[in-house]
Amino acid sequence: MLFKKYKLAVLFAAVSLGVILIDQVSKYFIEVVKPQLQWSFLTLHYVQNTGAGFGILQNHTGILTAISFVVALAVVLLYKKIPPKKIPQLLFALFLGGVLGNFIDRLWRGYVIDFIDLSFWPAFNVADMAISIAVIGLIVYFWKE
Repeated sequence: MLFKKYKLAVLFAAVSLGVILIDQVSKYFIEVVKPQLQWSFLTLHYVQNTGAGFGILQNHTGILTAISFVVALAVVLLYKKIPPKKIPQLLFALFLGGVLGNFIDRLWRGYVIDFIDLSFWPAFNVADMAISIAVIGLIVYFWKE
């Protein structure tokens, strides 16, 4: 049982750190290259987002940074309450990695870099994808439990 918990903790840490790394590397690339690539409904381009999802709370970076910090801290402090099963561990890890990816942007840049634009949806990034997948997955997981 202890080995299983250890394996899950390693999975949790690896997924969280992986999301942060992929998110930050992709944002750095977009910031440096500033591509203008368009395919049908998908555009890759550099966007500075001073708000949260769907453009809410624009220019409230301080509040959003604090919220991100508190949420990430809560996930870490409440880690032991996450069910010791692979799916919830993976989903909470995706969530934490996404929150920390955007937190890093807000803390160091003062805004979040978004770059994936589907034309019918607000621009987003890897961290946003991880958060969205995690939230939907956790709703489905706990709905079924």
